[in-house]
Amino acid sequence: MSLRSLHDWLGWVVVGANAAVGAWALGAQWLLWLRRRPLWWCVGIAQALLFVQAIVGVALYNEVGGEGPRLHMFYGFLTIVSVAVLYGYRGTLGDRRWTLYGLGSLFIAGLSLQAIANAT
Repeated sequence: MSLRSLHDWLGWVVVGANAAVGAWALGAQWLLWLRRRPLWWCVGIAQALLFVQAIVGVALYNEVGGEGPRLHMFYGFLTIVSVAVLYGYRGTLGDRRWTLYGLGSLFIAGLSLQAIANAT
């Protein structure tokens, strides 16, 4: 598998994983039975996939000689910043942390879709 096809495939995995954990976390805000430790493990995995995707993207950028769509890279960078913002606010909202991670993960999925849309 080439770096380009890995980057393309992993982009869709990032979108799906973050959308899924976003929906799960939003549901957990109102449905107590959804508040389980595996949610946080899945959030961590979905966000870690962003960093893997970024590493693959940098490797691809270097492979093609430093050429790439600037808007695509901008949205990719924003996804990483969004993870940092979510992490920074995680302790400040108390019982609303499920809403924070739900909306934040859906936002990351949306940014990832924008990055995919601007990949050409």
